[in-house]
Amino acid sequence: MNAQLQEVKSMLGQLRLSGAREQLEELLATALKEEFTLLEFTRRLLSQEVEVRNANSLQRRMKQARFPEYKTIDEFDFGFQQSVSKHQILQLMDMCWIEKAYNLFFLGPSSIGKTHLSISLGVRAVELGYHVSFVTLDELIDISKTEAVVVRNKRWLKHIMNSNLVIIDVVGFLPVSRQEANMFYQLVSHFYQNTSVIITSNKGFEEWAEFLGDTTITTAILDRLIHNSEIFNMSGDSYRVSHRNTIL
Repeated sequence: MNAQLQEVKSMLGQLRLSGAREQLEELLATALKEEFTLLEFTRRLLSQEVEVRNANSLQRRMKQARFPEYKTIDEFDFGFQQSVSKHQILQLMDMCWIEKAYNLFFLGPSSIGKTHLSISLGVRAVELGYHVSFVTLDELIDISKTEAVVVRNKRWLKHIMNSNLVIIDVVGFLPVSRQEANMFYQLVSHFYQNTSVIITSNKGFEEWAEFLGDTTITTAILDRLIHNSEIFNMSGDSYRVSHRNTIL
């Protein structure tokens, strides 16, 4: 029996069925005790493998997303930030808008929850099986400029371009050159009607031409981003200032 068990475990290993391999002995003992049919035993063994693979896939997608921190909707203080309602955000949690390649904008001053909301939606999308990328606009431009010579940036950009959802954080924090604005336009054109984009920005649309440095490019970028979108104009006090940690 032990020889047969080791042989089966070895074959499961060769087939890369690690989940089934790890649970085989325990499942055999349960099967004998509860008198499983052969079909039920097979079903449970394969279910163990599927469960492990799904968990590994989730972990891999979460790592590839590159979230700066893990945030959920349950942690968001809707009582403090009342310019967006919990009902509105919960309506987005089924991710139907990703299927339609709709975009979301979270606009408003610093520290009012824009990034928290975008990460929370991104985390939920990963949990539902979507491929997500989180990147600041500065990072996105940098990897676009260097992907030809930096291998890791080439891989990162490829993942971004193939994602179902791309979160571009802090758009407008720093001005960009005309060349960089053109790069941003090319990326937005690639995403248009194919990939959902979440934008967080402390600039209203009327201010985008100022940091992008070109009215024509700005119009073309916004035209594509806004065409199918939901816009959240957020306001309020800084959460970090209001909830500051003190020394004394």
